[in-house]
Amino acid sequence: MEMWLWVSASMMAIIIILLLLKVYALQSAAKEIESAFADRLITDTNTLIDISSADRTMRRLANSINIQLRKLREERHRFEQGDMELKNAVTNISHDLRTPLTAICGYLDLLEAEQMTEKAKRYIHIIQNRAELLSQLTEELFRYSIIISPENSGISEAVNVGGVLEESIASFYTALKERNIAPNIQIAEEKVIRTLDRSALARVFSNLLNNAIKYSDGDLDITLSQTGSIIFANTASGLNEVQVGRLFDRFYTVEAARKSTGLGLTIARTLMEQMNGTISAEYQNDKLSITIVLPEE
Repeated sequence: MEMWLWVSASMMAIIIILLLLKVYALQSAAKEIESAFADRLITDTNTLIDISSADRTMRRLANSINIQLRKLREERHRFEQGDMELKNAVTNISHDLRTPLTAICGYLDLLEAEQMTEKAKRYIHIIQNRAELLSQLTEELFRYSIIISPENSGISEAVNVGGVLEESIASFYTALKERNIAPNIQIAEEKVIRTLDRSALARVFSNLLNNAIKYSDGDLDITLSQTGSIIFANTASGLNEVQVGRLFDRFYTVEAARKSTGLGLTIARTLMEQMNGTISAEYQNDKLSITIVLPEE
């Protein structure tokens, strides 16, 4: 009797060990599938998931995932191709529109110099405003299509961020003065040096200053900290949290009458992402704050 107990116990122990080995093999196969699946999602490769396990259930699971991966790759390629075709179309259309628009604006200027009734002058003025707005939108579309193009690769160099910021503010002196905005500027005493695309950074500052001119109630605080954080803050009672949450959306405009194309902040965000920085907006107590965080040196 005792012998049978020992035999039974031994068999149970062997079965348990075999089950543990089976469970371990299944866990290893599952981890292998998990790792391979994560890698295939990140890398653009046609290699499918292949596991070392001989377990039929795990191999069926890997095969099912491979089927979905093929479908996902097909959808991704269709999307990328469509996205590229759209970008090229925007570039071509905006480029084709620039020449006739320039001619229209030129002829409108010539018409303005001619003798005409006050009513005709008013109509010409309206047409000029609409033509300028269309020209501005076309130019922004053209620039945006170039910025998001894969061929667009700016030159990175050591940049004095404070110097670029000061130059940008100085270039907007007249526009700020027309809106009676006297910016309060605080720049860190020590130079903030970052490896960036200088022209792209200047464009970001320019777009943010344009935004302040559009929406400020008459004030503007600009702060550059030693950590590489830049804040543009101004009172904007005409905005609300929902509108601020959409400021970086393409073509979103708060008030069309202000001749906004809705691309300025979108371009700023795209350029900051290309430079590995971030840009965000907050709205509290009628105060709009746009914060740029530059990458670490």
